[in-house]
Amino acid sequence: MPRFQAVLFDFFGTLTRSVQRGAAHRSTAELLGCPSDTLVEVLDRTYYQRASGLLGNAEATLRWVCDQAGVHPSDAAVRAAVASRHRAVRADTRLRDEAVPVLAGLRQRGVRTGLISDCTHELPVFLPRLAIAPLLDVRVFSVQVGRCKPDQALYLAACRRLELAPADCLYVGDGGSQELTGAERAGMTAVRLAAPDLAEHMVFNAERGWTGRALTSLTEVLELVDAAVEPVACAVP
Repeated sequence: MPRFQAVLFDFFGTLTRSVQRGAAHRSTAELLGCPSDTLVEVLDRTYYQRASGLLGNAEATLRWVCDQAGVHPSDAAVRAAVASRHRAVRADTRLRDEAVPVLAGLRQRGVRTGLISDCTHELPVFLPRLAIAPLLDVRVFSVQVGRCKPDQALYLAACRRLELAPADCLYVGDGGSQELTGAERAGMTAVRLAAPDLAEHMVFNAERGWTGRALTSLTEVLELVDAAVEPVACAVP
């Protein structure tokens, strides 16, 4: 029986390649009548407030962002900007080539899978259309839970939904939001994905001091799970 009965993954920068804000975000700023640089500055400094989901739905959250930026668009403009931002975040998201094979490989081994992501309102909407969606047993989004990593509530929510103890779970993430320390405090084993492309990744509250195990590719997760299989005791004649 595998030591790890489930592997839980971060999303951005882990199941996806490195993320940077693409050109599509300029359209959102234009719809709001806001300078692009100003919008980016506000989005960066308010990330955790927005990802907590405590500011309301997508429209209410973007209206709050506009207040922070000092612009006052019409309701129609805000609705259009919400749709624009959804398209922009989706355009920034590119799954790693190995994401689907690794998730499928875990399932073939009888290991359950899950997602724990700090995110704003867009990801829960478009994730069901991604190729990884049918391969995830649980999905935990900060914007729905009302907490962000490294709060243990996110990790424990995944465990409850899987009906597993934290010690039965391996957590894999790039180290944003102090997520690895958070996973270990919740009782999980944590490993960092340190893929080369992450040098360009947009990350908040990065876990710079992580000294635990690091992987350079998602495919190493399968090797780690295989290595953790407990040997079967043999009867002595």
